[in-house]
Amino acid sequence: MVWEKSSARGILHFYRYEYPRVFRNNFGLITTAFLLFVAGGLAGMLLSLTRPDFMRLFLGPHMLETIEKRKMWHEKITTVAGIGCSSRFPYFVQAHGAHYIHGRALPFASGISLTRPDLHVFVFGGDGDAFSIGGNHFNHTARKNVKMTYCVMDNWVYGLTKKQTSPTSPIGFKSKTDVTGAMDQPINPMKQAISAGATFVARTTHTNPNHVLQMMEAAMDHDGFSFVECLSECVEFYEGAFDASNPRKGGVFNTVPDTHDVTDEVAAYKLAGEPFPGHFGIFYKATRPTKNANEAKIIAAAREKTKDLKDWQILQKNFDRLK
Repeated sequence: MVWEKSSARGILHFYRYEYPRVFRNNFGLITTAFLLFVAGGLAGMLLSLTRPDFMRLFLGPHMLETIEKRKMWHEKITTVAGIGCSSRFPYFVQAHGAHYIHGRALPFASGISLTRPDLHVFVFGGDGDAFSIGGNHFNHTARKNVKMTYCVMDNWVYGLTKKQTSPTSPIGFKSKTDVTGAMDQPINPMKQAISAGATFVARTTHTNPNHVLQMMEAAMDHDGFSFVECLSECVEFYEGAFDASNPRKGGVFNTVPDTHDVTDEVAAYKLAGEPFPGHFGIFYKATRPTKNANEAKIIAAAREKTKDLKDWQILQKNFDRLK
């Protein structure tokens, strides 16, 4: 107890007498540190403006072009995203939207889709948001076939946090978290989507704008969970990652063969397993009842049982069950 009292006196003495003296004697140093802090923040902000995220600036205008082409009312569009370079996308679309928490964009979007069937829900994310912290939600949203369009901008690296290995980083990729090179087997997004139960699975790349628009429009028209993987180069932390798929840089852009049957799940899975750069286009498309339709039937059946009752009578019946 004596020690505690003496310690308390010492702390009070420091803050009453010593701290002001230290501040006065080191005012110049503290002021300089503060100014450097502010300057650093401003420099970071200017850097983000002069070196903008390529993924957002590329997909944003084309997404808006698609909306304009379709004559879609902005009030009938909702964009949802998690956290990451890709996930600031809702700010670039003049419509309802939410910049949600990391990895949880899909369950949030599922709630919107199920409660507002009149809206078209778009979800945007990156390889980390979709396949790492949000990987479990991805599997379940796909298997439930919730009606929405999910576009994942895959760049094989965590760009927002300045170059760490992501779930899709290739073996050997050197980053701040794998200084000797990544050794874990990367996720194949197309295989994952097909095996999880997505009813529309397509692949495109940011270097082919017309193809991006074609895939997004096809995904929008699908009644169910639509998944589009868009290769999106992070020019800051993984420059040249997708050169092999860019004809302008000596690569090849192979579209899905005309002989491919998009309703054949096994064929789609095999096509997704081909070495990079693989193929681009619609890999798989199936017709299956959506969770939206299934839940609508349950709600309609429940309402049919109580259509002649007043609200208080329905409430009374619920209370009677508890007796």
